[in-house]
Amino acid sequence: MPCGIIASVSTTQNSALFRKLPSIDEVLRQPEVQSLADREGHPAVAESVRAVLTRLRQEITADRMNDESLGLALSGLSAAIERELRDSLSYSLRPLINATGVILHTNLGRAPLAAAALEHIQQTALAYSNLEFDLATGQRGKRDVHVDSLFQKLFQENVGTGASPFPAERSSGISTIVVNNNAAAVLLALNSLAEGGEVIVSRGELVEIGGSFRIPDVMSKSNAILREIGTTNRTRIADYEGAISDRTRLLLRVHRSNFEISGFTEQATLEELVALARRRNVPLMEDLGSGALFDLRSVGVQGEPGVLDSLHAGVDLVTYSGDKLLGGPQAGLITGRADLVARMRSNSLFRALRVDKLTYAALEATLLAYVKHDHNAVPVLRMMRLSKEEIARRAEALVAQAKSEPAKSAKLQMELCDGESVIGGGAAPSAVLPTQLIALSHVELTADELCTRLRAADPPVIARVEEGRVLLDLRTVFPEQDVALATAISSL
Repeated sequence: MPCGIIASVSTTQNSALFRKLPSIDEVLRQPEVQSLADREGHPAVAESVRAVLTRLRQEITADRMNDESLGLALSGLSAAIERELRDSLSYSLRPLINATGVILHTNLGRAPLAAAALEHIQQTALAYSNLEFDLATGQRGKRDVHVDSLFQKLFQENVGTGASPFPAERSSGISTIVVNNNAAAVLLALNSLAEGGEVIVSRGELVEIGGSFRIPDVMSKSNAILREIGTTNRTRIADYEGAISDRTRLLLRVHRSNFEISGFTEQATLEELVALARRRNVPLMEDLGSGALFDLRSVGVQGEPGVLDSLHAGVDLVTYSGDKLLGGPQAGLITGRADLVARMRSNSLFRALRVDKLTYAALEATLLAYVKHDHNAVPVLRMMRLSKEEIARRAEALVAQAKSEPAKSAKLQMELCDGESVIGGGAAPSAVLPTQLIALSHVELTADELCTRLRAADPPVIARVEEGRVLLDLRTVFPEQDVALATAISSL
């Protein structure tokens, strides 16, 4: 049959199907739909009716409908409208199971909060609070005092010798302020200390991290002038010293975050930079990005600098994130010389970048766990401390549970294998933690198809694919999620 005749027949059939579709008003007059509108409101139900009918028209246009399938769809129209309404009124932001083994997964919200943080948020959010009110004097207070005192305890305790990490002639104590993320912290620091002047940075540290956050761009927005020195792979202390002039306002060291340079390389040490900064009376700032307050060497991660390491070395200011290695809420933290921090606090930009009571509540609870040395209360730290043996025991139990229904698991292969977890979030890019993985493969489904089905589970399961297999790492799965994960696997 000629193509034109086929197209004509198809168009005629589609026209007949289109005529069988009810109008929106007709559907809204149906008793089941009217009852739904009484409960949920007419506008929301009308929008759901419109969406369902639009999908049916699209199916007809694509020649995926005939009389029988359309009749079936129309017989279940009220149920489809109710499903559409439920989906449209449900939250878009949903909890899920992170089975990737990436502890600080930026796309999955980075650090999960401690239970105490959620409790403190609820306590302070459901009522009024003393966010900016001094209970002792009855006068207006400052919101950052709620966490600055905890930072003081942590740093005073860990600085150790009782001596200030800063030279005596410039020592005014250590202070910390909070803004909404680390990019904001860098922006505020540069604008407060170097507006109109030069900031010296090694070319090997002009990094870009996720979301197109580039150091040169942030510096431009701060109205500071970038002074590049050295080369991509080699920058010596002499390069810094030779670039210092009467226009220099700041020496900046940037942690390379999510990449490494190896081979024929050279980088000025932190000790050399501190000595130069003191000798030339120029503040030294370090952007650590992740910024751990926890000794990562205790979990086998080497070479990742911490906030305390920088303060011990004599860095004047350190900027870092709250929702990465700290394990708290999204925030940008600036810790360092109190006189420099005071200049940032008085900058009008600080108000534009400040955080709300919920962030302070979560951060305060997280820091209190550090002060109490209750590191396992912080999920990120607890995950890093899990041993391969602990993970293997859970993985064995989970596989056994998933295999308990042989009829369902006949086409699904499950096996345990050695693997590695990573920190993620731009922290310790080369560091790995040994783990035990659950590897899934299916007789009829590809690895990508398996991942799609896992994402459709309730709650969704996010996994990773390597060498044609789906890999699940329980390091980043909360123990209370094991049953839901086993159910999702069984459903495959």
